[in-house]
Amino acid sequence: MPMGHLVSPNTFTIGATQVFDGTAMRGPASVRISNDRIESISFGEQRARASTNLPQDVILAPGFIDIQVNGGGGVLLNDQPTEAGVRRIVEAHRGAGTTGCLPTLITDRIEVIERLAAVAQACLQIPGVLGFHLEGPALNRSRKGIHPESEIRLPSRRDIAAIKSFGICGRSIVTLAPECVPASLIGEFIAAGLRVSAGHSEATAAEMELAADRGVRGVTHLFNAMSQLSAREPGLVGAALQDNRLFAGIICDGAHVDRISLRVAFSCKGCDRLMLITDAMPLIGTHDQEFMLLGRRIALHDNRLTSSDGTLAGAHLTMIEAVRNAVALLEIPLVDALAMASRTPARFLGLDSELGLIAPGYRADLVAFNARFEVVETWISGKTLGVAAEDR
Repeated sequence: MPMGHLVSPNTFTIGATQVFDGTAMRGPASVRISNDRIESISFGEQRARASTNLPQDVILAPGFIDIQVNGGGGVLLNDQPTEAGVRRIVEAHRGAGTTGCLPTLITDRIEVIERLAAVAQACLQIPGVLGFHLEGPALNRSRKGIHPESEIRLPSRRDIAAIKSFGICGRSIVTLAPECVPASLIGEFIAAGLRVSAGHSEATAAEMELAADRGVRGVTHLFNAMSQLSAREPGLVGAALQDNRLFAGIICDGAHVDRISLRVAFSCKGCDRLMLITDAMPLIGTHDQEFMLLGRRIALHDNRLTSSDGTLAGAHLTMIEAVRNAVALLEIPLVDALAMASRTPARFLGLDSELGLIAPGYRADLVAFNARFEVVETWISGKTLGVAAEDR
């Protein structure tokens, strides 16, 4: 999507032949937007009355919500934990339908966490920022993935103070290995307003059940960097699949998780508990083929990002691609894939009373895409970047 100046008419109507309202595919319909909210939705042949008519093959849907995005537009959040860096990341993903995201900081020095904390509140004014995701530093070294082992640690009081400060910054998440922290720390983070997710963990199923009892509600990139399901020890994967208290993010790029495993996850969790995420890195929105990740060279080959030793380093994936892949790899209806990209993450974040549906009173965060899964327009709080649509 080309970048442009924000256009913000106070009241306007979008006409579409197909509308996914967050629960079902409907249409034709006209969606009336006033300021930043959806005022009404009318079904029937009313496109001629709309101020913006989308092309015939375009679907209007709730905007995508990505709870794990490390970078984009050539920027890695760890390298640029600034307002400018966050804005660049968000803008890179908006072109692929992401209207709300949690820029994600992977395990790093306390000074980097504090730098991001210092600008976090200001970043909430950037359209599309819903909060932040701190992935680490309290991870299990045996499941570190690409995270720097030297920075994985039991959080100090200084770490804890910095992490807790994100609790009043939108709807922020901290990922940790529950077997590596005192039980009280989970409660401390939740009391501060954070959502706690389990990941990069060697937890047993029993340890994960206890963590869920203490308030852990998320699982970070299911199947990847965690204890696996086996006959006599179900591990974190088994616990996640059977516990309906847990929401799970999953990377649907065809590289991180086999299609059979994807289908098993969907069979167990359904579209109400399984969330599409990108785990995206800086190359999204660029033509670059490599970048540096905390001193390690990461290269893009066959749509896989790997270090020199072959370790996967995040994903080269956008949300519209994740939706397309979910339909193809899981062989599920488009409406289920769209729910996994919008309504379900909104529910996990506690934002389901204002995001994830096209309904009166909901925020006008919307995406329009065609049958080739090409995004043709996005709106955040009723504002668009001004990409031309039919009859615009």
